[in-house]
Amino acid sequence: MNYRIIDKETYYRKGVYRHFTQDCKCSTSMTARIDVTALAEHSKRTGTKFYINFLYILSKALNSREDYRMAYLWQTDELICYDVIHPTQYVFHEDTETCTPVYTEYREDYPWFYRHALEDVERAKLTREYGLDAANHPNWFDASYISWLSYDSLNIELPDGYLYFLPIVNWGRYREEGGRKTMPVSVRMNHAVADGYLIANVFRLLEKETADLVRRS
Repeated sequence: MNYRIIDKETYYRKGVYRHFTQDCKCSTSMTARIDVTALAEHSKRTGTKFYINFLYILSKALNSREDYRMAYLWQTDELICYDVIHPTQYVFHEDTETCTPVYTEYREDYPWFYRHALEDVERAKLTREYGLDAANHPNWFDASYISWLSYDSLNIELPDGYLYFLPIVNWGRYREEGGRKTMPVSVRMNHAVADGYLIANVFRLLEKETADLVRRS
């Protein structure tokens, strides 16, 4: 785990950061539907899992810009940027109706990521333990698939004043709309390090990385 400390006096969002860490501590979130027709067709054609393909695309998108790799160290009151962030995915157990967090390492190498993400899921299926270990995984972001519903809105609440900066991303089932497959994606970030532009940009990056993966395969 490597990171660099951001100088809050020269940080390009200095005024916004001060306001939303001192005057008005809050988060902001957005839900939008993205077109995953090409990704679904690609997954079927290549015999790969749509879920893991999207997890890779999401991880690559969030790692492409420093704004999505920010964190706050409350012990030292420091704003930092991680070199890389990894997805915490989840395995749902039908028999107990509980889930197990799965810490998957992100690498830009798609075959490597796909293989290890799949192995992580299979190992998690063998346990029924919750297994949350956030203390030893500080640069992991939350990536959760809500497989039961193609929803239209979702909001993640954290305690008031809790300066948690890493993205929290959820997505639901895709559905047919006008001959296309669309999927709801929700992105939550702390307002100190993100605004409407930066959150909306996540969806643009997802489209870009989806096109890139489909084109390369």
